[in-house]
Amino acid sequence: MTTALAPTLTAADRCDRCGARAYVRARLSSGGELLFCAHHGREHLPKLQDMATNIQDETDSLTPAPVGAEADAR
Repeated sequence: MTTALAPTLTAADRCDRCGARAYVRARLSSGGELLFCAHHGREHLPKLQDMATNIQDETDSLTPAPVGAEADAR
């Protein structure tokens, strides 16, 4: 489930487990919010899907653009 909850996650948003940059934000049905890095987001996703009302997953931004993609865009 991917839904825009808030502005895009930034480098200031940190994983609640390890402190790395967060790429997953989960808004819990209890009203809380959790942030996870890509690793911990994948690890906890099955449980988050049961507990969260919304999950914002920006891990696709970690995939690098193909070589030469900028030149093709011109």
